[in-house]
Amino acid sequence: MSEQRRYLKMTSKRLEESMGAVQRGLAKVITGLQSKVLPPMSPKVVTEEEVNRMLTPSEFLKEMSLTTEQKLASTRIICRPQIIELLDMGETTHQKYSGVDLDQALFQPFPSEIIFQNYSPCEVYEVPLVLRNNDKIPRMVKVVEESSPYFKIISPKDIGHKVAPGVPSIFRILFTPEENKDYAHMLTCITEREKFIVPVKARGARAILDFPDELNFSTSPVKYSTQKVLLVRNIGNKDSVFHLKTRRPFSIEPTDGILNVGESMQLEVNFEPRSVGNHKGKLIVTYDTGEMVFVGLYGAAIDVNIRLDKNSVIMEKTYISLANQRTITIHNRSNIIAHFQWKIFATQEEEDREKYRVCDDLSKEEKLETDMFLEECILDPSLRERLSILSRTFENQRKLVLGDSMLFLNHIFTIEPLEGDVWPNSSAEITVYFNPLEARLYQQTVYCDISGREIRLPLRIRGEGMGPKIHFNFESLDIGKVFVGSAHCYEAILSNKGSIDALFNVIPPTSALGACFVFNPKEGIIEPSGVQAVQISFSSAILGHFEEEFLIDVNGSPEPVKLTIRGCVIGPTFHFNIPALHFGDVSYGFPHTLMCSLNNTSLVPMTFKLRVRGDGEGQQSIPSYSQESDIKRRSWINTEISATKPKEFTITPSSGTIRAQGFAAIKVTLCSNTVQKYELALVVDVEGIGEEVLALLITAR
Repeated sequence: MSEQRRYLKMTSKRLEESMGAVQRGLAKVITGLQSKVLPPMSPKVVTEEEVNRMLTPSEFLKEMSLTTEQKLASTRIICRPQIIELLDMGETTHQKYSGVDLDQALFQPFPSEIIFQNYSPCEVYEVPLVLRNNDKIPRMVKVVEESSPYFKIISPKDIGHKVAPGVPSIFRILFTPEENKDYAHMLTCITEREKFIVPVKARGARAILDFPDELNFSTSPVKYSTQKVLLVRNIGNKDSVFHLKTRRPFSIEPTDGILNVGESMQLEVNFEPRSVGNHKGKLIVTYDTGEMVFVGLYGAAIDVNIRLDKNSVIMEKTYISLANQRTITIHNRSNIIAHFQWKIFATQEEEDREKYRVCDDLSKEEKLETDMFLEECILDPSLRERLSILSRTFENQRKLVLGDSMLFLNHIFTIEPLEGDVWPNSSAEITVYFNPLEARLYQQTVYCDISGREIRLPLRIRGEGMGPKIHFNFESLDIGKVFVGSAHCYEAILSNKGSIDALFNVIPPTSALGACFVFNPKEGIIEPSGVQAVQISFSSAILGHFEEEFLIDVNGSPEPVKLTIRGCVIGPTFHFNIPALHFGDVSYGFPHTLMCSLNNTSLVPMTFKLRVRGDGEGQQSIPSYSQESDIKRRSWINTEISATKPKEFTITPSSGTIRAQGFAAIKVTLCSNTVQKYELALVVDVEGIGEEVLALLITAR
C-alpha cells in the first residue's frame, strides 16, 4: 500500500507541473487517494447533446487559442462513454454482480474525449487519461489501441491489478504529429464487463472568422428589410471554407464563402420581420472542418405611420358598360420607402391556405390523369416515355401557384397601380375603377399589404350598377269585352330614360291565353332618350275573363319591364226576331210552317245548329196526304203505337254560318203525329261557344 501511495504522489506532482494551476482539481483527486477517500468531482455528467452545443465566435476563438494543457484544465464536463460490447464477467471475475447500471461503464473516463490542439510538428505532447472505478468492489481495467505512428499509450505499473472502488487508474497518451493537420484515433478500454471507447482528436490548423457574438438591429419597421453589413476577417491559421445559415425574419448574403488567412470580406445580414414584437435568431457559421458557431441576432419590429386616407369608397351609381372612378391616397409619414401590394386575402395565412388548396387539387388531378395514362400504357407500352412530361407539367403548375403574389384581380373593381413604392414623407394616389356588368349592388374588400404595417390595411369598395331604364307609356291595359275569334290591335310605347342603349326582348308567355297575344317587334335596341312603338295583336278562341302579365327582358337589368293586360272574351251576340212560335191548333197529320229570323248582332261570324229540344228521335212524321190505302192507313196508325216517337219538327236550315251583323231566315214546320199539347223549345248550339245557348218557345195543340 505504501508503494502505491508513493506512485500516486509522484503522478500527482507530475500532473501539477504539466497542467499548471488549472489542473488542481485532478491533483486533489489523486492526492485524496492517500487517505483512500475520493472527494466529489466538480464536473457534472451531462448529455452528449449539451456537449456539442455551439459556441459564440468569441468562445470559439478562445477555445481554439488554448493549448492542449489549457484545454484539459478547462474541461469541466464528463460524459458517459460509448459502450461497444458487453463481456461475460464469469470469464474474468467471480464478482458477477455490480451496482453500476448496464448503460454505464464500470470505469468513468476523464476526459471523455482527449483533444490535442495548437501543436507543432515533431513535438511530443502528453495527456493523462484517468479511469475511475464507479463500482463498489475492486475491478480491473486496461486500455488498448490500434497501431499508430502518432499515438502511444503508457499504462500504469499496476496495470494487472484490480483498482479499488472510487480509485482512478491513470494512463498517459502520447502524441507526436508530423504536421499541423487533423488527426483522429480511438482508444478501447476493457473492463471486466464491457468494452467502451474514448475518442482521441488532434486539431490542426483552424480558420477563425471574427464574427461578433451578437448583432442587434434595434427597432425596425415591420415588413421592411433592414440591412447590416459585417466585415469579417480570417484571423486563423488556415484558409476558410464556410457556410452561413439563418431563419426568418433574418437572412444573409452570401450564404457560402472562401476566405484565405488574413483576408476579409463583406456580408450583408437582413432583418425583415413579418410581425410586430421582439425577434431572436441565430446565424449559424459552419466551417469545413466541422465546427459550428453561432451569432445571436436580435431585432424589434414596430408599426410606423403609414395609412390610407379613407377606409371605404362609395362609387357613384354607374350604368353597365360604362365606368366610374375614385381616388384614394396612401400617406407615408415614415423614413422608409414603403412598398405596397393590393391583395385579395386579409392575411398571409389565408393566402398560403389558398395556395395549398390549389396545389392539393392539382395533385389529385395529377393522380387521376396518371392512373388513366398508366391504363393506356398497358395497351401501348411506348407511351411510358411521356409519363415524365405529365409529371413535369403538373410540377410546373404547382410552382406557378406557390410563386403567385396573389394580387387583387377583379373585372368589376380595378385598382391602379396594383403595387408600387411610396417614398418617405410623401403620398401616392391610387385610382379605383368601377365597371359594373349588371344592374345590382357590388361590394368588395381589398387589402393593402404595405411595408411598415403588420396588418394589411382594408379598403371597402361599394358601387351600384344601373341597367337601361325603359318604361311603357302605361303599366296596364284594359281591353274590355272582345268577341271570341275577333282580331284586335293595340299600341304601346317603350321609352328609354337612361344614358345607354337598351336591348330588350319579349319573354314568351307560358299560358294558353297569353299565347294569343303577339308583340311586334319582339326584340330591339332603343337608344338613349329614344322610343319604340310596340304593336300588340290579340285574337282568342278562349272565352272568359283574363289578366295576363307580360315581361320584357332588358339586357343588364335585374328586373324585367312588366305590362299587364286584362279583359274578357265573350261569344257572339244573337237573338230571334220573335219571342215565340205559336202554331196554335194544328190538324193531325197536316204540316204547318212558321217563319222566324236568327239575327247575329256581333262583329264576328257565327256557326250555328238548330234543333227542337223534346222532339222525337224516330222516323219523320207522315203527313195525311200520303195515306192512299187502308194498308198504308193501318201502317200509319201503327206508328202511333210505335216504341220510338216520330220526329215531328222540320227546321230549314238546321245549321249554317251567319256573317257579322247578319241574319238567317228560319222555317219551322210541324207535322203532328201525336194528339197532345206541345210546349217545346227551339234551341241554338253555337260552334266553339256551347250548346243550347239560346232557346225559342214553341207552342201547339
